Amino acid sequence: MSPKNKIKLNKLRKRLDKIDINLLQIIKIRSEIVKKVLSLKENKSEIIDQPRIKKILNKIKRESIRRKIDPKITKRIWKNMIWSFIDYEKRNFKKK
Repeated sequence: MSPKNKIKLNKLRKRLDKIDINLLQIIKIRSEIVKKVLSLKENKSEIIDQPRIKKILNKIKRESIRRKIDPKITKRIWKNMIWSFIDYEKRNFKKK
């Protein structure tokens, strides 16, 4: 890699690092909302809501296409995020 390209690469990586920090803040906010949602669930069986998952993934696909983002990327990200939060809910579910 040329020195010029190395400098460009480092600048782009710094921008990515800033975006990562912003994403962490958004994930924190989402986590707080998920905690509130979990507190409303009375049965562990309410944690996985397949129709809602399907609705979310369809909406993300439409928005990805509209925004010219590869929908395969966003589908994978959202599926991982959804199942990570489902795992969190299962681990933290407390019977009332």
